[in-house]
Amino acid sequence: MNSKQSGLKPFIALILSTNIPKVALGFGLLSGIITTLSGLVVPLLTKNLVDGFSAESLSKPLIIAIGITFIIQAILRGASIYLLTAVGQKVVASLRDKMWIKLIRLPVKYFDKTSSGQMVSRIVNDTAIVRDVVAQHFPESISGVFSIVGAVTLLLIMDWKMTLIMLITFPLIIGIMIPLGRKMTKISRGLQDETAIFTGNSQQTLGEIRLMKVSTAEETEEKKGLAGIHKLLVYGLKEARIYALIAPLMYFVVMLVIVSIIAYGGVRVASGEMTTGTLVAFLLYLFQIIAPLTTLTMFFTQLQKAKGATERIIDILDEPIETGQTGMDKNIASKTLYVKNVSFSYDENEPIIKDVSFSASPGEMIALAGPSGGGKTTIFGLIERFYEPTSGEIKIGDIPIQKITMKAWRSQIGYVSQESSMMAGTIRENLTYGLDEAETISDAQLWEVAKMSYADQFIKQFPNGLDTEVGERGVKLSGGQRQRIAIARAFLRDPKILMMDEATASLDSQSEKIVQKALFKLMSGRTTFIIAHRLSTIVDADQILFVENGEITGRGTHQELTETHQLYHSFAKQQLT
Repeated sequence: MNSKQSGLKPFIALILSTNIPKVALGFGLLSGIITTLSGLVVPLLTKNLVDGFSAESLSKPLIIAIGITFIIQAILRGASIYLLTAVGQKVVASLRDKMWIKLIRLPVKYFDKTSSGQMVSRIVNDTAIVRDVVAQHFPESISGVFSIVGAVTLLLIMDWKMTLIMLITFPLIIGIMIPLGRKMTKISRGLQDETAIFTGNSQQTLGEIRLMKVSTAEETEEKKGLAGIHKLLVYGLKEARIYALIAPLMYFVVMLVIVSIIAYGGVRVASGEMTTGTLVAFLLYLFQIIAPLTTLTMFFTQLQKAKGATERIIDILDEPIETGQTGMDKNIASKTLYVKNVSFSYDENEPIIKDVSFSASPGEMIALAGPSGGGKTTIFGLIERFYEPTSGEIKIGDIPIQKITMKAWRSQIGYVSQESSMMAGTIRENLTYGLDEAETISDAQLWEVAKMSYADQFIKQFPNGLDTEVGERGVKLSGGQRQRIAIARAFLRDPKILMMDEATASLDSQSEKIVQKALFKLMSGRTTFIIAHRLSTIVDADQILFVENGEITGRGTHQELTETHQLYHSFAKQQLT
């Protein structure tokens, strides 16, 4: 789908791309048609009743016919509304399924430029607008179209002159709605964008509430939040003005038609050209047109809003996802990882990594050292395939990692970072997070990896043990405890490649010793990459790569770099003597 299309084509294409329950849609539309047809019979029966009104004319068959018509109409209308609404809800659920599946498979670089709050707004707020159109306004408008077409057809048969008087107002209504609709599309697009920005800012502020408090930034965030709310208010008032114009204009047109028909019909009844029953039936049909016409007007207005939401949704669905064509050789542990002439930049004019090459043999420990901002974490991101190299390639054995599926590649990588990210939930859920066989992993296995990471010591102290809630992002655990959970998680996955990014940098000395012991256990027999500012943690590395300004300016063992690399020698002198 192309988000640059104009008009309603993108919206229709988006809806058709979902799993539409065709049987329910068919029955819903059929019920709506029958409801409309049964409703169209009532004015005709009323006409016969009025024209021949007397005590004797109140025959049981006529009364029964009117009653049965009302009952059938009520039952079928209820069935039609439910079925069409259910279709709408399922369509939007399918749309949200597609968006969610797409979002969690987008590459990291997409999330670097788009806040998570904005994406949440797209999947919740924008789809809610589409849902209202499809689940609420669309079913009503379908019934309305049948009602209008049927009523106008019968009115033309009954009295074409009066019908033409009524139809003259249709171009007037269309002339009013088209410019207002265009204005509504523009307003809606702005409102959805501001809603996404406000949601993103709010989520970020509340997610970093401790940083805000410790920085005494309440007033700053208050101003930012109130400014966002004011922008939403401005757009909301613009939207309200559109509705304020539509309602009275429609009321004026409707009242004008009703008064004109009554006046003209009254003259014709008085002259004998029309019976009273025909005039009553005509007015009943007129009301069967006016109510659906109002519904269609609202549907048209909401459709303009949905066009703006559709553009944003399609933009997400059109984003390319992470790729990979094949599985992975089970013997990865025996293969060397090659990084060959790799360069990378977030923007074309700002290279971050420049022609980097190195290799890591199975079981080797490769350390990345150097000043902050040199590109060490970016190299990690390239190996993990968070980003794709601008040039050069990364291979495992003779296979480029781009040809391996993301799941197969990342399942072989154990990652322990300085922050030790955790999900809200229990310790058990965090240990097994992402594992296909999570439900079959026994407590004995979990306690085993907890013991290997020295995490069993503190887990046993919790009353609920493995089922202890850790809080949002693990806030109920200390930094050292979160690190040991992360190491236990890595043990459980038994990765062939281990990556550690400043894994002990933020810990106190006591926690660092415990975590370091666990890390040495985890590193045994695995190809290990380490980013470290503390050189004491990497003096035994098989190879140290010194990274400055995106380039490797030195490589070798600790002893070799101390003797040959001036800046590394300076670092070592400051930290180790």
